[in-house]
Amino acid sequence: MNWRADRPRREWLEQVVDAGYAVPTWPREWYGLGLAAAHARVIVEEFRSARAPGAGQDVHNLWANTLLAFGTESMQRRLIRPLLLDDVKMCLLYSEPGAGSDLAGLQTRAERDGDEFVVTGQKVWTSGAASADYGMLVARTDWDVPKHRGISFFFLPMRQESVEIRPIKQITGESHFNEVFLDGARVPADHLVGQLNDGWRVLQTALAYERSVMGDVARGPRRLTSGPDAGTDSPPPGSSGAEVDLVALARSVGRADDRTVRDAIMRVHILRTVNRWNAQRAKAQLRQGESSPILSLGKLAMSRILHEGARVQAHILGAEALLVGPDHPAGDAANFLALNAYFTSIGGGTDQIQRNIIGERVLGLPREPEVDRDVPFREVRKAVVAR
Repeated sequence: MNWRADRPRREWLEQVVDAGYAVPTWPREWYGLGLAAAHARVIVEEFRSARAPGAGQDVHNLWANTLLAFGTESMQRRLIRPLLLDDVKMCLLYSEPGAGSDLAGLQTRAERDGDEFVVTGQKVWTSGAASADYGMLVARTDWDVPKHRGISFFFLPMRQESVEIRPIKQITGESHFNEVFLDGARVPADHLVGQLNDGWRVLQTALAYERSVMGDVARGPRRLTSGPDAGTDSPPPGSSGAEVDLVALARSVGRADDRTVRDAIMRVHILRTVNRWNAQRAKAQLRQGESSPILSLGKLAMSRILHEGARVQAHILGAEALLVGPDHPAGDAANFLALNAYFTSIGGGTDQIQRNIIGERVLGLPREPEVDRDVPFREVRKAVVAR
């Protein structure tokens, strides 16, 4: 195998997947090598040093990992390889207007109709919905049990008339997120992932992989593209985002010898370094089909890193950081990254939710009261659509 930047990406990914380097810790029958996590990290580092894509998907590809852990064999045979090759576009159908931080309070319903489920409801903050082939959907399938126990997890085909997608205009000027309206959308029964009404357990695994990605990836400058998903930057399988080189920026504006600038850059460097170490610890504990609360530390840390990095970038640029637009690329990048840092503060579970998880599941602090936790969801006051 020989990576060149001008080589067709699809051709390269085929070789990576077939050699077992895409998912080295997975079993050989599923395109892996059966390696320990420590050995797999060596492969990822070699790929990273060569700037070659494709490795590390046993940690970063939340779609394929969730499917391998809980999907039916027919779905696994049909979709895992295309997911590793990035041939199948995916999105997440989790959050709802009334179920964001309390995701277990979701009210999108899926009702059995022969060999299919009929889905009705609304999702929001869905990245990449306009181009997705499937959405990983959580929907309520039993209203007579407490909220966590009546949820199921599906791979919903997105390209059907009963799925309406409306882009959301962001403060950055992009439309990375969407509202998704489901009005009688149909999903085959064999697209159920995990057991019926056991979707909360599947969701925790999927969220763990999402937080792993968000704890690793720092978004770079704005992408000047067009279309309904302009600016979309979900990392391709095995790749990572670009960190702003604050040292190079300081040198370019003649402030590399400024003591306040050097001190600020070092604080960001320390945060980045400690977060990488913590990510290695969390991923060493991550097992297929399980979640690790330590991944919440990485996601929370990345949120702070992005906000702090944007602040330092503006400090380095000085008055130029007040300017935006193509005529002022450095200022425009600083403003974009400052605004876009809130993506990580909110997406994949807010910073406040991560602090709750860390407090309860890492530090062992008492849980916050939940008066509706053991109440059949039909009796919960918010569940008006069930009445």
